[in-house]
Amino acid sequence: MQVAAPLASSFVAYLLGLTAVVALLRKARKCFIETRYVLTGVFLVAGLLAGIWTLSQFERPAGAVQLASPQPPNEPIGEAQGIYPGRVVWFWDPDATNENCTNSHNGDGFANENDDGWFLDKNNDQAVIDNMLSGVLRNLTGESTDLAAWDVLFKYFNLTKHGYQNTGYTTGEKIFIKINATSTYGKGQPWGNITDDYDIVENNAYGIAETSPHLVLSTLRQLINVCGISQEDISAGDPLRLLYNHCYDKWHDEFPDVQYIAHEEGGGRVGVIPGIAPVVFYSDTGSVLNVTSDHLYTVMEDADYMINIPAMKAHARAGITLFAKNHFGSHTRADASHLHPGLVDPGGGMPARPDMGIYRTQVDLMGHDLIGRNTMLFLLDALWSGSEATDPPTKWTTAPFNDDWTSSLFASQDPVAIESVAMDFLRTEYDGQGGKVNYPNMEGVDDYLHQAADSTLWPDGIVYDPENDDSPVPGLGVHEHWNNPEDKEYTRNLGTGDGVELITLQAVNVIPPVVEVGLPRAFMLSQNYPNPFNPRTMITYQVPADPAGGNDLGIDVRINVFDIHGRRVITLVDGKREPGAHTTMWDGRNERGEAVSSGSYLYRIQAGEVSFTRKMLLLK
Repeated sequence: MQVAAPLASSFVAYLLGLTAVVALLRKARKCFIETRYVLTGVFLVAGLLAGIWTLSQFERPAGAVQLASPQPPNEPIGEAQGIYPGRVVWFWDPDATNENCTNSHNGDGFANENDDGWFLDKNNDQAVIDNMLSGVLRNLTGESTDLAAWDVLFKYFNLTKHGYQNTGYTTGEKIFIKINATSTYGKGQPWGNITDDYDIVENNAYGIAETSPHLVLSTLRQLINVCGISQEDISAGDPLRLLYNHCYDKWHDEFPDVQYIAHEEGGGRVGVIPGIAPVVFYSDTGSVLNVTSDHLYTVMEDADYMINIPAMKAHARAGITLFAKNHFGSHTRADASHLHPGLVDPGGGMPARPDMGIYRTQVDLMGHDLIGRNTMLFLLDALWSGSEATDPPTKWTTAPFNDDWTSSLFASQDPVAIESVAMDFLRTEYDGQGGKVNYPNMEGVDDYLHQAADSTLWPDGIVYDPENDDSPVPGLGVHEHWNNPEDKEYTRNLGTGDGVELITLQAVNVIPPVVEVGLPRAFMLSQNYPNPFNPRTMITYQVPADPAGGNDLGIDVRINVFDIHGRRVITLVDGKREPGAHTTMWDGRNERGEAVSSGSYLYRIQAGEVSFTRKMLLLK
């Protein structure tokens, strides 16, 4: 009735207006025949105005399309999840991105200094992004240090998934960071968009919105430098795609022993291996999709923990693409077209599916033990949000962005809550007005969130059991829409219910983290930051703990800086250092306190028989 009422009233108004137009035109014709020209003009003008009013009542502007059976504001569905149930943390800091970025490419088939892609270092402030990730982690968990935040995240995940009491991360466990690499279509192929050197070459694929290399680097720094997790136990990438140099080089330079995966082996990337047997069984059993099952790659099958980092975007087929839709790239097929029939607008000549309470592919993915339910942290990259899966990011006009990039991070332990919050942001910005797309406001977009939150809303005849083991998917979280786009408040913010809680952070209201890191398990020399630098740079290194406790009093460490010819410039560290993470600074001066010239320099850590060397660049 709520949907039909405005349509019915508009149609009645249309009929009344049309009747008036006909009557006025007849009056004008009669007066014209009777040579009463003044009255003829009056009736013609009145008829014209009546016609304009009639059309305005019947037309619906592009941005006015509303969700079918829209969930009213602040009426949550389902049971909230997380240490703080239903908590979603949003950190917005405009300094994270360059407002003057043009995201342009000259289209000559080569990467060069004139390119201005959003993903380049000049358009991202790594230190700000590092701080944003630290802020969302601590506010998500209520802890005062990053290490404590990770510890409780691991413990909560192990308790809720496995029933392990008070068990955090254990040495040797595998972590997979799932990114969204939409645009890397192929290498050395006629249809590909990247060269054999893994640089982007197609102008129409340049700068598509996808997971930020800088946010992934921040995540690796947290896991390795803060938690002390071995690089070899971490994998990162998108199984269905390749990996650009602007991602691989950035990550590999700092953490060379992480497993950087890609669809094909090469260029230092680790090629994915398909699992032997199908493990995903779609709950429609072939009645909607044209397949009944899928294989996953072994990197996902073997992962003890997953961190899902999609880019926040609207989507022409699903309305929105977030954590659930990111796993359309996790199976072993060539593309995800076989999953589209379960979306609201499948495309490919298939009719739209706007109804509520029908089969949705996303619920199977969110509820699968190796996919959604193996995710310990839902980290949403909204630094450069976009209007479609294969479109570049856009500047947002809605507050607080006000014609700037979104420059945001979101994090949660509740997969339904964070998708609900992101949907509210997306449907407010992309509302069909002013030439914007209206995908997030298509009918039925949040049907999968209703079903993921509450099994009583599942379709008749459908039991979501994606492992096909007679264990239906439990309630996965809480779905709720905010009160309004200005206040952005949910029931836990308002104190009126047990739905979503949105914690809003900005640089001015975030307490700096207490520096605390776990004891590392191996020596490590990180890439200096910033690099290039002027006039000073920071070098981070790690001294491992001795399992037998033999180096509790410290180990002899020496860090020297050399010029490109191998001549020592200065000694930065020379003495015992206790197990843990340490930093030292170099201000670009030699032993005599004299400023050295611009150029490349080497820095080397020596500790016993261990030695690591890295390169840095001083630019004046």
